[in-house]
Amino acid sequence: MPPYYDSMIAKLIVYGTSREQCIARLRRALEEFVVEGMKTTVPLHQQIVRAEEFLRGDYTIKWLEQWLQRERAKGANERLEP
Repeated sequence: MPPYYDSMIAKLIVYGTSREQCIARLRRALEEFVVEGMKTTVPLHQQIVRAEEFLRGDYTIKWLEQWLQRERAKGANERLEP
């Protein structure tokens, strides 16, 4: 995508009568979301909606940064294991 355009090419909004219903709808919408021709953050969001802290609603403003660090560390450790 050329740099003169807004990098947000789409916005996904879900709604429901409960947090659980919203998360279920979000998971399904992310599974069906299609953007062709470029990389997106859809896989990252699919991981986030499966994270235990997110599911419990147990997160702070620093949570994403800390979660990403833990996930990177896990990925590095998995690559080192035979």
